[in-house]
Amino acid sequence: MAEVQKMLQRWHASFSKATDFDSWGQLVEAVDEYHILARHLQKEAQSQTNANEFTEDQKKTIGKIATCLELRSAALQSSQSQEDFKLEDLKKLEPIIKNIFAYNKEFPFDVQPVPLRKILAPGEEENLEFEEEEEDGGAGAGSPDAFPVRVPGTLLPRLPSEPGMTLLTIRIEKIGLKDAGQCIDPYITVSVKDLNGIDLTPVQDTPVASRKEDTYVHFNVDIDIQKHVEKLTKGAAIFFEFKHYKPKKRFTSTKCFAFMEMDEIKPGPIVIELYKKPTDFKRKKLQLMTKKPLYLHLHQTLLKD
Repeated sequence: MAEVQKMLQRWHASFSKATDFDSWGQLVEAVDEYHILARHLQKEAQSQTNANEFTEDQKKTIGKIATCLELRSAALQSSQSQEDFKLEDLKKLEPIIKNIFAYNKEFPFDVQPVPLRKILAPGEEENLEFEEEEEDGGAGAGSPDAFPVRVPGTLLPRLPSEPGMTLLTIRIEKIGLKDAGQCIDPYITVSVKDLNGIDLTPVQDTPVASRKEDTYVHFNVDIDIQKHVEKLTKGAAIFFEFKHYKPKKRFTSTKCFAFMEMDEIKPGPIVIELYKKPTDFKRKKLQLMTKKPLYLHLHQTLLKD
């Protein structure tokens, strides 16, 4: 029980950190914290071992809290001035997070838990389970409005072709890391951001890496960017966040990230540098991850109708 109490304290600390960022207007940091905590909660809600002795009702409550965190994250990333899920609503969940065992009231919001992705062995197909970001609701260039909740490990299909418009497919081949073999369930989150760190397209996650070899984690997976190249706003960049599961901390963590700017969109192979976390979507305080020649290896395909 002592370990469970420590876990609840970590949850509460993470929740407080995220809502503080939110109230201070540090939206990129808030979104990142909300996602980390949501994934942690979803994993606990989906656990089959029940090592922490949560009842089924408590697991459902934990899953519903995770859903609320994602709803608030989606609201922060929307360009609409009217927020769907407000910060003051989210703060109503704080006493529940502080002590889930003592909570026996009806959940304050009409939401449902979203199932967590299944952890698969490298090379297996990823189940279409879990939620994280949003999908394109057709709100126009530069606007992520109405993106429905998305499923990590689920890649989106290629957009329909349009006359004179260019489609971009990026094959993620491999990433070089000195401790590649130690990474558990690694995958890459791909997003397209404007200069303010706002999503321009739905965010996509790769399946778990296909294999690990020496200092490389191999993916060999194609990502279809969900907006025609000509419709991307000036100064936009495509981000690649390498993530892996940390069993001791019981959550998925970003290890490093890379990005590709618009002038780098060219057919053929490209190798891009890795930067230290946290992910800096505004590209203002970048720090290289290592002086060693370790990179993200990509291959771009441009299709124009």
